[in-house]
Amino acid sequence: MSAQQVVRRWAWVATLLVGGALYLAVLAVLTDTNNPNLFPTMILLGALVVPLTFVTFAAGRSGRWLIDGPTLGGCLLFGGVVGVVVAGLLEYDAMRRLGTLPMLGVGLIEEAAKLVVPAILVVFFGRRYRTSVGRGIVIGVAVGTGFAVLETMGYAFVALLQSGGNVGAAEQTLFIRGLLSPAGHAAWTGLTCWGLWRFVSAPNGKHLAGFAGMYALAVALHTAWDGIGGKVTYAVVGAISIGLLLVGLKQAARLDAGPQEQLVR
Repeated sequence: MSAQQVVRRWAWVATLLVGGALYLAVLAVLTDTNNPNLFPTMILLGALVVPLTFVTFAAGRSGRWLIDGPTLGGCLLFGGVVGVVVAGLLEYDAMRRLGTLPMLGVGLIEEAAKLVVPAILVVFFGRRYRTSVGRGIVIGVAVGTGFAVLETMGYAFVALLQSGGNVGAAEQTLFIRGLLSPAGHAAWTGLTCWGLWRFVSAPNGKHLAGFAGMYALAVALHTAWDGIGGKVTYAVVGAISIGLLLVGLKQAARLDAGPQEQLVR
């Protein structure tokens, strides 16, 4: 393994340390000065540090460094924004027609909404992206991370308002949701894109069924996470989600390291 590969493989450690230090610095100044102008910075960093670390980890474990920085950042930003907007609109319309939206409906809508940007990349930039399953998984993780970051920022902002500006309430929300996000949206979208990229790399009935199965699995994990809740559920669902994603990354790394035609087997 070359020095460059080692750096890329362990870049997530630097991301975590630098991001964590920046968050703690902002939090310390905010606590000392009570300057409300620092609230947005605290919420952004608190929601971003752990998920971004996970994206860097996934990118470093996917074989070659398959996604350049601008593409990775674009997937995180646009994938997150588009996913949140589409999911919010569909959930609002569904709730207006059906009343309280069941957790299964939330899972179906949100997991589909997060596939909008990956689907656009496959359709319009297929030649560049579809030849690597590992690239697809990392794109899915980045999109799911963007969705989770924006969602966490929203919850932290609401907690801040409802607590009358209590920094501790927002900090607790950021810590819990930020820490759990890699085992949630990031992993679920990564799994779905694993199935999607296998299908677009070699369209056939087997891979189509595999994509549908991955989507159904992501919805089921999402529904259990939201519908049951609790520490035991989070631990079990998180372990399954992360474990399957690591299996996908390992398989993709092996395939991407081999001849191009092995990528679709």
